[in-house]
Amino acid sequence: MHHIKRPFWGLLLALSILWLLADSFLPSPFTYFSFRNVFMQYSGVLGIGVMSVAMLIATRPAWLERRWGGLDKMYRLHKWLGIAGLALAIVHWWWAQGTKWMVRWGWLARPQRKRITDVELGLVEGWLRSQRGLAESVGEWAFYATVILIALALIKRFPYRLFAKTHRWIAAVYLVLAYHAAVLLKFSDWPQPLGWVMATLLLAGTVSAALVLSGRVGAHRKTLGTVEAVTAYPDLRAIEAAVRLQEGWPGHAAGQFAFVTFDAKEGAHPYTIASAWDATARRIVFIIKALGDHTSTLREQLKEGDAVSVEGPYGRFDFHDRHARQIWIGAGIGITPFVARMKQLAQRRAHHAIDLFHPTSDFDQSAIDKLTADARAAGVRLHLLRSPRDGVLDAATIRAAVPDWRQASIWFCGPAGFGSALRKDFVGSGLRQADFHQELFQMR
Repeated sequence: MHHIKRPFWGLLLALSILWLLADSFLPSPFTYFSFRNVFMQYSGVLGIGVMSVAMLIATRPAWLERRWGGLDKMYRLHKWLGIAGLALAIVHWWWAQGTKWMVRWGWLARPQRKRITDVELGLVEGWLRSQRGLAESVGEWAFYATVILIALALIKRFPYRLFAKTHRWIAAVYLVLAYHAAVLLKFSDWPQPLGWVMATLLLAGTVSAALVLSGRVGAHRKTLGTVEAVTAYPDLRAIEAAVRLQEGWPGHAAGQFAFVTFDAKEGAHPYTIASAWDATARRIVFIIKALGDHTSTLREQLKEGDAVSVEGPYGRFDFHDRHARQIWIGAGIGITPFVARMKQLAQRRAHHAIDLFHPTSDFDQSAIDKLTADARAAGVRLHLLRSPRDGVLDAATIRAAVPDWRQASIWFCGPAGFGSALRKDFVGSGLRQADFHQELFQMR
């Protein structure tokens, strides 16, 4: 989480400072309506600012991965920026609509507005002022659409295929909100640093929204391929899909993932890559567990010769750090990136002492045999824990098995709650926060 806290709070702080350089929370004279105008400007700046960055992240910009720890962290940031944008939009809407209701109910007296003639305004300012009524109206309806679309994105039971389709509509809603913000931002703020930053954010968000709506996200990183083999593991409710890619794939590091399209109607799904890269073979492997409607049907539907589109690679879960000693924890299907790394190490041994812990409730002997062989070839010490037979894996069990854990880095992939609990325990016992690496493989 530390990867996303800095940009999240940094963005809000930077926009707040820029806004305070341009305005004040203490207008003179200080009245309900003067403060309302000020606070609506402030909440509007923050709201469209976080939405603009969230829209930029939606285009999956590779140049931000190094700075923000990988696309998995960026998507977590995207989620919290969306939640923050929704909260700010609700506050902004209430000050606008709530005040109108209170005036209508007689709780507040409508203030007298100073009449400004077109002669007193410049050409641009006059045009913007003429758009205010329309901007307020469409902004209100865009707010209602935002509430519905973000709520659907946060409901885990809402099917992924429908989420992927409806979530794109936020790009269209964003364009309306960008127009709303551009028209209603105080005109005197545009020549100031706040205005320059807002113009940059609105431009970046608008271009990003256009890419999303046109279906061009990740287009330059897509490579076509063909399914070579499909291996089923019924007891694990998983399949292994081997894909031969055409020319164009840039190669990948173990631990990275890709967006894979097996069915154009279903769209792309993210899967961790379970193979090392060999440019001569151009073969890439995905291990896919049945966790939803689409993945549950792949075993029956996916066949040799099927066309595939693979976009990527993404992610910074690459096992690179300063430690010669590493502890890996692959819980359930979270074993996938470690399989890829072991295959890579089997080709080129690294000078690492590695312990791999694999807790699982599902068991398939053939899959375990492959995992054991991969670990042996890579020189990795494998600790297999089958629940409930072997109990629950916890930090104490790992420390007992690896006495020199303080000299190690920890790499975790699996359920987010399990990872957070292990991180808290290890950090509380003296491990550096930066030495616990966790893949946040949740794209919504």
